[in-house]
Amino acid sequence: MLTLSDADFQRLYTYIKTNYGIDLSKKKSLIVSRLSNTLKAGGYTSFSQYIDDVISGRDKDMVTSMLNKLTTNYTYFLREENHFKYLWDTVLPMLSQKHARDKSLSIWSAGCSSGEEPYTISMYLKEFFGAQAGSWDTRILATDISQQILNTAQNPRYQEDSLSRLPGSWKQKYFVKDGTSYRLADSIRQNVIFRTFNLMQPIQFRRPFDLIFCRNVMIYFDQPTKDALVKRFYNATVPGGYLFIGHSEGLNKADCPYQYIMPAIYQKKI
Repeated sequence: MLTLSDADFQRLYTYIKTNYGIDLSKKKSLIVSRLSNTLKAGGYTSFSQYIDDVISGRDKDMVTSMLNKLTTNYTYFLREENHFKYLWDTVLPMLSQKHARDKSLSIWSAGCSSGEEPYTISMYLKEFFGAQAGSWDTRILATDISQQILNTAQNPRYQEDSLSRLPGSWKQKYFVKDGTSYRLADSIRQNVIFRTFNLMQPIQFRRPFDLIFCRNVMIYFDQPTKDALVKRFYNATVPGGYLFIGHSEGLNKADCPYQYIMPAIYQKKI
């Protein structure tokens, strides 16, 4: 196994933290174990050579491939189910009244990984609006830093275990079995707009959001990075809009601009 010197480790984790917000300052052994095979496959004889190429920024695919290996893209449909119960019981009734005239919702899945989260939201929207769904613009913006993972999300094939929490009727309605995997119905797939986006960048989308999902992404950020991102989310949220985070991600109550609603759910005051 190749050796990662302290100096090269500091160079790499500083680059990743500065540009992508991910704090790997205590993950030296993880970096070595997850990247060693990548270095060997790429013909590198040292971490120093590899880090030089990463920091140069010449190959964006190389950087996103590295980030994919150093972070976990584990997800499944209907993850953290109580979020979707609150979405159904409280958020969607409120939004349907608020937007009764313009019939247009603004929802963002930030750090969408392989698509299970935005596609789950889309199924809830289709079920909630029912026969009226076609008259509403419920398209969801789904972003991730990795174009590689977005390519997977845009042309998805899901395994049985990823769908295990969905109601059986939804599996029949929104999926088609294709060998050992499942293809997603076009009505759901086409309701999600995928874009690459680095959460460390300014948030300057066309309109503010009624609802932002950013779940199990900030676990990789230190507290100052997390606090700064939450403030950017807040500025990109309409009054009365919501932020959903992962249950393992606590916000700094003293510095959080959102109003706490319940575990992992926050609202911007009206």
